[in-house]
Amino acid sequence: MTQSTVSVIGSGIGGLSVAIRLAVSGYSVSVFEKNKLAGGKLSLLEEKGYRFDTGPSLFTQPANIEELFALAGEPIEDYFSYYPIDISCKYFFENGKIINAYTKSADFGLELETIAGERPQAVEQYLENSAKVYNRVGNIFLNYSLHKSATWLNKRFFPALKQTGFDYIFRTLDQFNRSRLRTPEAIQIFNRFATYNGSNPFQAPGMLSLIPHLEQNEGTFYPKGGMISIVDALYKLALKKGVRFHFDSNVESILTDNGKVKGLMVNGEKISSGLVVSNVDVYFTYLNLLRDKARAAKVLKRERSSSALIFYWGMAKEFPALHLHNIFFSKDYPAEFRHLFELKKMYSDPTVYINITSKMETGQAPPGKENWFVMLNAPAGTGIFPDEIVRQSRADILEKLKRIMGEDLEPYIETEDTLTPAGIELKTDSFMGSLYGTSSNSKWAAFLRHPNFNSGIRGLYFTGGSVHPGGGIPLCMKSAKIVSDLITQEYPG
Repeated sequence: MTQSTVSVIGSGIGGLSVAIRLAVSGYSVSVFEKNKLAGGKLSLLEEKGYRFDTGPSLFTQPANIEELFALAGEPIEDYFSYYPIDISCKYFFENGKIINAYTKSADFGLELETIAGERPQAVEQYLENSAKVYNRVGNIFLNYSLHKSATWLNKRFFPALKQTGFDYIFRTLDQFNRSRLRTPEAIQIFNRFATYNGSNPFQAPGMLSLIPHLEQNEGTFYPKGGMISIVDALYKLALKKGVRFHFDSNVESILTDNGKVKGLMVNGEKISSGLVVSNVDVYFTYLNLLRDKARAAKVLKRERSSSALIFYWGMAKEFPALHLHNIFFSKDYPAEFRHLFELKKMYSDPTVYINITSKMETGQAPPGKENWFVMLNAPAGTGIFPDEIVRQSRADILEKLKRIMGEDLEPYIETEDTLTPAGIELKTDSFMGSLYGTSSNSKWAAFLRHPNFNSGIRGLYFTGGSVHPGGGIPLCMKSAKIVSDLITQEYPG
C-alpha cells in the first residue's frame, strides 16, 4: 500500500470528477459504488419510450466539465455536447402572469417591465451586482477550502469580504431582494434561487443573490441526451484515464489505524488504500463507515437542507405553453417555507417545478408526447414518507396546474413513477433525503459546512453536495477540484 493509491467511495458527480483529476495526476484510483451504475442522484429512468433524468435537471457552468477534459487531454466533443438556451425558466403566477426569464439581462429586464411593471434597470443592476459578488467573493469561497490557512492568507480574501457589504451578510435574501426590486413577481423569482441549495429565502443571507449569476449571466444550457449524458461522459473519461470501477460494491467501513487511513472493508473484504475520498453524505460517512456517533451527531447540529417529492409523468400530449424549465409559483411563498422548515410538512399550495427534456430533442418521449419531471420542495425527514401525503401532493399539483393552465391534466398521464425523500435517502445515502446536506439558512452557513478533509484522520477526504462548497453539479465539481488540490499538495503522487 502506498499513498498514491486512492479509493473513492461513491460515483456521484463529485466522485467521478475527483477520480478523473487524481488519475490524471498519476494516482492509482479505484471507485467503489454500491449501485449497479455510476451517477449517484443523477440516473436514468426509462419506461414505454419515455426517458427521465431522475436527479438534477439544470445545467450551468459547462466550463467545469470542459476543464476536466482539457486537464485529461481529451477532446470533449468525442464524449459530450451541449448548447445554450435563450430562456432559463418560464415562470407562471396565480394572477395569470407568465414571465420568460431570458438569459440576456436586457431582455429579461424588458420582460419583467412588460409583464409585471418592474424597472428594467433594476433587474439589469441586480444581475450586474450578482456577477460582481460572484467574481469577487464566490470565486474564493467556492474554489478553495475555507478550512485551510492558505485561503485566509489569500490577499484577495478579506478585501473581497469587506467590499461585499452589510446587506449580503446580515439581511435575508428576501430582505435583500425587496430593497432592490419593487414588484412581487420579480422578488419571488429572485427569492427562488435560495432553493438551489435547499434553503429558505426568508432565512438565508443576501449572499445567495450571487446564484442568479450562474443561470442568467453565464447562461443556461442543455446537454444533448439529457443530464445523464454528463454522467456517461465523465464515466467514459474516467475509464480512459485508468480509473477502476467496482459496482455492486457496498463499502462497510473505512479502516484506520493511529489516526491514519488504511483502506476499506468492501463486501467483507479488506481493500488496502493510502487515501480515501468519500462521496457519501458526510453524516452517513461518520455514522456508518467510521462508527463515530459523536462526530455524526455534531454534523446534525446543522439544519438539513430541503428534500424533494418527484413525479415522473409520461404525458400523452404536447403542451406548447411550456418550456424546458417551468415554475408554477405558490401564491403564499412565506407560508410554503414555514411549512417546509418549521412545521416540517408539505404545503397545500406548493411551488411546482416541471422539467421537459423532450422540448429540446426527439427521443426523450414518444412522438406527440412529453416527459414531465415534476418536483415539489419537501421537508427533509426520517422514516417512511406516507402514501397519503404522496396522494395529497399529487392532487394538489393537478389542481394547481388545472387552475393555471385551464386544463385537466390527469387524463394525459400515461406512465407514472414517484421518488420521495425516503426513497432519496435509500437510493443515494443522503441523510433524511436532504438534497444538499445542510441548508444555508444562516449568515455563517458557508463557513460551517463540513470541510473537504478530516483533521483527525490523515488521508481521509470528502467531496460532494454535503460538504464545502455545497450541492448541485457545479459545486460538486468544485469540491472535487478542492479535494484533488489538497491531495496533490499533501501527498504528491
